[in-house]
Amino acid sequence: MEKYIIHGADILSFDPARAYLSGHALQVENGIISKIAAYEELKDEHCEFIDASGKILMPGLINAHHHFYSTFVTGLGKAAPSQSFDEVLENLWWRLDKKLTLKDSYMSALISMLNAIKKGCTTIIDHHASPYHIPGSLNEIARAVKDAGIRASLCYEVSDRDGLPRRDEGIRENAEFIKAYQAGADPHLRALFGMHAAFTLSDESLSKISALVSELNCGVHIHAAEAQSDQDYNIQHYGKHVVERLKDFDLINDKSILAHGVHLTPKEMMIVAEQGAAIVTNPQSNLNNAVGIADVCKMAELGITVGLGTDAMTVNMLQELRVGLWAQHLRQENPNAGFMEIASTLLFNNPAIAQKYWGAGHGTLVEGAVADMILVDYDPHTPLNAESWIGHVIYGLAEANVSATICAGNILMWDGELLLGFDEAELKAESRALAKALWERF
Repeated sequence: MEKYIIHGADILSFDPARAYLSGHALQVENGIISKIAAYEELKDEHCEFIDASGKILMPGLINAHHHFYSTFVTGLGKAAPSQSFDEVLENLWWRLDKKLTLKDSYMSALISMLNAIKKGCTTIIDHHASPYHIPGSLNEIARAVKDAGIRASLCYEVSDRDGLPRRDEGIRENAEFIKAYQAGADPHLRALFGMHAAFTLSDESLSKISALVSELNCGVHIHAAEAQSDQDYNIQHYGKHVVERLKDFDLINDKSILAHGVHLTPKEMMIVAEQGAAIVTNPQSNLNNAVGIADVCKMAELGITVGLGTDAMTVNMLQELRVGLWAQHLRQENPNAGFMEIASTLLFNNPAIAQKYWGAGHGTLVEGAVADMILVDYDPHTPLNAESWIGHVIYGLAEANVSATICAGNILMWDGELLLGFDEAELKAESRALAKALWERF
């Protein structure tokens, strides 16, 4: 459908200027939101009308830090018991990523995206690692993005841990992908320069990456102070905290994403704020790995744009939002703290982060924005209005069913059924076979 109008739904726009709209309809033309107005003003248009009565219309959700390749870990029980975060990396993730093939990278990404569509997520900022199959890995994931019909920003995780030849392959993979997609010719794909973490990158590596980041005028996507061990290593070996060291190499800029930030000092937070970079908190992952809880309240106080990611623990952004709020209550030792700071991560800050790469309006329902939207089955039993809508998102909508997911105006799921042309049963059978083979290599 090149042109259609959705009516009957209450609209949550994620636009603070008019966040809640009742009695309005939304018109889509060629993948763009062309008009939002009272239904009476649009009912005589000559196009298809979609009655969404009893539903909530809201933007497609954005995941600001994810790992598609983690999809094949579901149910894996072969990793050795780990007593620290560093052991989790060594016993699970760094064993897994070495075994990934290009086909694994494609399939794990596609399955993750199909699951994300079912939970209303239409934009994902991903971070990939497959050190023994680096060249072409981002193109395989990009192929999955196109097949799924959503949007993604991709990067390859450069690290020294598998040797300098593979480090250099990772650097090339990032640079080539950035050159191909950064300019925005493909509306579904964007690119950042990926790095694992400061503690797995030497000064020489950071210098090489810095030169390319400057040349390509791009941002970086890196894990920063996820665990205290990252800070300890950098202080012991370089005499600097993580963000201070990255700043010395001009790697903290207004397009950059620092994932986690659990153990950042106030001084480091101020540097991030001054440079205009974003921090993306991943509360479920941090709790699962027992590394701590990021001080989102302090970050927000200092003016940092704090986004929300899942770090592959889930594809359900509304679930992540809820856990983030409970975690912040615990972090602040105050059940009244952090409500707007956490709510803003998903509702306002993730759109602001994505707009750096996809342009104005992304992640909101405003005229001129791309038509990335979801319909949620939700008939509120308490008043839903401009004052209460955020509370409804966290305490009500988060437990409701996403019935439709739309990206660039294209309906990817309707009434809970994917409309992508895949035989989902066959696809999952192929995924199980690939995962089984991966587990046998693990």
